[in-house]
Amino acid sequence: MKIAIIYDSNTGNTKTMAYAIRDALKDQTIVFLDRPCDDIPQADLYFIGSWTDKGDASEKTKTLLRSLHHQKIAYFATAGFKGDDYFDRLFDRVKTYIDEDNILLGHFYCQGKMPMATRERYEMMIKAHPDDKNLKTSLANFDDAMSHPDKEDIADIKKWALSMIKTYQTTLS
Repeated sequence: MKIAIIYDSNTGNTKTMAYAIRDALKDQTIVFLDRPCDDIPQADLYFIGSWTDKGDASEKTKTLLRSLHHQKIAYFATAGFKGDDYFDRLFDRVKTYIDEDNILLGHFYCQGKMPMATRERYEMMIKAHPDDKNLKTSLANFDDAMSHPDKEDIADIKKWALSMIKTYQTTLS
């Protein structure tokens, strides 16, 4: 089986997760690309990863996903905010870029640190609106995200990647 791991990372979070997948699947034949490109390698299974850009996949990732047909895809991403409901809503958007002729094996999201400029923006907004609870929640979330992806996130994505291999194998029978 030939596996392609293709990812787009803005701050390094998605890159960390892509390398964790590669490490988990080290016994497989892997093509590893650090960015979506026009020349998509042939593979039996595609692990496609993206950072989250304003609640959506990156433009490069959306273009890549739209271009895949009759493929088996496992999608992974990082996002500054967290929460199962939030991750599900993000993935609902991403699914719209994946043609129905593909087989979507699963998805994985984890929280990732954001640029310091984001924290600075929240601090300025809080100064202007000191009673805004949502802004205070956003700032607390930013601080929580600073430790992610952490060892637990990396262990979780490795387990997920191995489960995607098993899921792929069930599609063959």
